[in-house]
Amino acid sequence: MRFQVYLKLLVFAFLLLYFSSCKDEKTITSEAKVVPSFKKEGILTLRKTESDSIIKTLDIEIADNDYEIQTGLMYRTQLETNHGMLFILEEEKFQNFYMKNTRIPLDIIYIDSNNTIVSFQKNAKPMDETSLPSEAPAKYVLEINAGLSDAWELAVGDVISFEVLD
Repeated sequence: MRFQVYLKLLVFAFLLLYFSSCKDEKTITSEAKVVPSFKKEGILTLRKTESDSIIKTLDIEIADNDYEIQTGLMYRTQLETNHGMLFILEEEKFQNFYMKNTRIPLDIIYIDSNNTIVSFQKNAKPMDETSLPSEAPAKYVLEINAGLSDAWELAVGDVISFEVLD
């Protein structure tokens, strides 16, 4: 008889513990993260080398510290046609970028210390962690919407100039 009372108490305590721990907890997914918005930090001009004619002028965000360079355009859901992100890297060398947590397809433009375009990675696939290397040493990297490099007829040898806003 005593055993049955202990058994009932044990079952009751177990059920009480079980149901009190099953709260309706909300999990935070990557979809719930705050999506960064565009912040104009500079103006960049793309020019044809042979004619010095302006191809396009863009409003740019600038990534020039470790955190900004690592984060880039991650988690963004859109990028306007006249916007881009310019990465200012510590040293000119062969560079490797990837599309981890980047939701929009991009053209990645590698630029040397003379502000000359040295190579492209066009139509980079969203969320893909495959390495997208430069074909020559680069000091700067410009990211724009996929397809714009071709639409604007950008070529290796074209140049950029940029101004950082206060």
